[in-house]
Amino acid sequence: MLAAPVASFMGAADDDARAGLLTVLFEPTETCSLEASAETKNYLVLSCLDNVVTQCRFWKYADGAFTLERELKGEVGVSPSFSAVSADDSDAIWVSSDGYTQPTTLAIADASSPEETEALKALPAFFDASGVQTQQCYAESADGTKVPYFLVAPADMALDGSTPTLLYGYGGFEISLTPGYSGGIGAAWLEKGYAYVQANIRGGGEYGPRWHQAALKANRNKAYEDFEAVAKDLIARGVTSPAKLGCQGGSNGGLLTGNMLSRPTAGSELFGAIVCQVPLLDMKRFNLLLAGASWMGEYGDPDTDDWDFLQAYSPYHNLNADAAYPPILVTTSTRDDRVHPGHARKLVSNLVDLGKSDSTYYYENIEGGHGGAANNKQRAFMSTLAYDFLEQRLVGGAD
Repeated sequence: MLAAPVASFMGAADDDARAGLLTVLFEPTETCSLEASAETKNYLVLSCLDNVVTQCRFWKYADGAFTLERELKGEVGVSPSFSAVSADDSDAIWVSSDGYTQPTTLAIADASSPEETEALKALPAFFDASGVQTQQCYAESADGTKVPYFLVAPADMALDGSTPTLLYGYGGFEISLTPGYSGGIGAAWLEKGYAYVQANIRGGGEYGPRWHQAALKANRNKAYEDFEAVAKDLIARGVTSPAKLGCQGGSNGGLLTGNMLSRPTAGSELFGAIVCQVPLLDMKRFNLLLAGASWMGEYGDPDTDDWDFLQAYSPYHNLNADAAYPPILVTTSTRDDRVHPGHARKLVSNLVDLGKSDSTYYYENIEGGHGGAANNKQRAFMSTLAYDFLEQRLVGGAD
């Protein structure tokens, strides 16, 4: 992010003169990317991700120049955001923050002294988070890349592989997975003493565009190798074991979890259960269905030689009768207007034809679009369906 005086910049004689007017306010590094900015009367507030932990930088503008006054390092597992109360009149800022165990809170502060906040409101806690801690860990992917992930689990968890653990990921379209509060995850999973993991795999935006571009098209396998590396790291640390480890993802994350089923390096070797929601699964025809053509920049064009690499991560085309697959729950919506429900239907039909019906579960909601549910009652049902399936498979219980 660069700043320059408009009149002088526009009136400069040449590029060298213009370059001399620029002030560098943010420059990305291997570990740090720019997420957002907010302006007050005298300050520019930058929110950065440094190894997926929020860092805030406060630049003051006075006498025609910018001065970096403060850099505040955030807390692991908490995501703050900033906005101006009245950018034309004051330096007051709203500070909103939440985390895996912290409900959304709203405070007010001044950009000149952002450490001094006045709490105003907070959402109620929807689960008992006492004894639950958040850690940031790193796994080593197949090519040696360090992949960060957040582990939310009981502080006194025994590292003997016995903890039911849910691994969530997305890994696409430069979308960053940062900490956030979820009453559903808390009440259905964390409050019961289980562990929840959020993986920051390549394809996302946690380290800026390079992290996204590292898993485009022919390199899509990098995202899946990263996810597998996190699963293996959890097992190696003794957090969980394959029989106790489940994974979940939707949309592009459904393609991720579909690959966790079909890749020979994953499946039952790493997971005891898989939840695959509103998924993209048939990479031969995805560009012909609904919004699929708009994703060819992400995945490739299957009607060209790109099919050579697309086929390698098309779950629908990579199933076989001899493989031992973990139980999978596939959910979709009849009225999904983004990812066609045919993706989910075809995968499930293929699994049944291969004799895997005993471990294959399917639910199609008739409403709801790409969100999979049309109202809160349906959302609650779909969420309960997923967590009940995971609990039965990873913890034990009735069929």
